[in-house]
Amino acid sequence: MSAKTATKEFVATGRRKTSTARVRIQEGTGTFTINNRPHNEYCTTEQQRKMVIAPLSTAEKSGAVDVSVNVSGGGGTGQAGAIRHGLSRALEKMDGELRSPLKKAGHLRRDPRKKERKKTGQPGARKRFQFSKR
Repeated sequence: MSAKTATKEFVATGRRKTSTARVRIQEGTGTFTINNRPHNEYCTTEQQRKMVIAPLSTAEKSGAVDVSVNVSGGGGTGQAGAIRHGLSRALEKMDGELRSPLKKAGHLRRDPRKKERKKTGQPGARKRFQFSKR
């Protein structure tokens, strides 16, 4: 058995809007990569960086686990939300005791909000064409 397979790896999927994140975590030194890039380089805004590492700080595992994420679809905020969701699920698989603090912080809830579809006879999802009485 090689050294890589000796450590247990936990895999979970997180989603938000049209983004999907496949998250792999294992015991380690605290490296965090998203699409083979460091997380501070991949996340463009401070808000996204905070959102992505929030489950680790809630679980107090910031320097204890290595995180590798493959994310696709959507935009920056949607991807950050998907990563947060997937990371929370992976942490829960790793240690069942973390479920209550993660749930209390709202990290395990899948955000159901998506873009509403455009309807026929309207210029957008909700907007109507201008009404003329005469």
